[in-house]
Amino acid sequence: MEGSRKRRLTTLLFNKPYGVLSQFTPEAASRWGCLAEYIDVPGVYAAGRLDADSEGLLLLTDQGRLQQRLTDPRFGHWRSYWVQVEGQPEDAQLQQLQQGIEIQGRQTKPAQVRWLQGEEMPDLPERNPPIRVRATIPTSWLELSLREGRNRQVRRMTAAVGLPTLRLVRCRIDLMDGGDALDLGDLPVGRWRSVTSAEQHRLNRLLSSRVHRPRKAGRGADRRA
Repeated sequence: MEGSRKRRLTTLLFNKPYGVLSQFTPEAASRWGCLAEYIDVPGVYAAGRLDADSEGLLLLTDQGRLQQRLTDPRFGHWRSYWVQVEGQPEDAQLQQLQQGIEIQGRQTKPAQVRWLQGEEMPDLPERNPPIRVRATIPTSWLELSLREGRNRQVRRMTAAVGLPTLRLVRCRIDLMDGGDALDLGDLPVGRWRSVTSAEQHRLNRLLSSRVHRPRKAGRGADRRA
């Protein structure tokens, strides 16, 4: 980070591998790794978390207000996930996911869901370790967008409709400012990059924006999962 009289913010995008906690301190007797094994940047912390057995886009910043802004449920930032499930979805199952599922006595907010087929399927490297596959049961890829982040929410939602999650990858975070969503792009697994100056400018503008009704998630347009 360049030095100047006005402190520059540090904001990173990280493609989190499977088996890594969204924190820099390892847990005693845990089989999971931690962010310190991949990111040697002081003072940054995750703005919204991914479970250790989830993968994909994680935003880290040294700006506490930005962390709070991105995880504040009043703003309802859409977060999109590629979800590999066991089985092939039926229309009724997709509709259930879209309308919301009751989890532990509470209804989830309406979601957006698509069954990805053919060229729409994500081109991802094989997970390490590989997912469990049953030869007699096909798997499918869904794209699921949520604007809330309850504990294990994606897995609990797909399990509730009979489509157990095998692999979960966060692919996009929508800043809800009318611009393109932050996405993984071609960022390799286990690598991070600094946000561009244009991306940082958009993030800075969020801190002065007002609460508004969340818009529909777009491809160009905690928080655990």
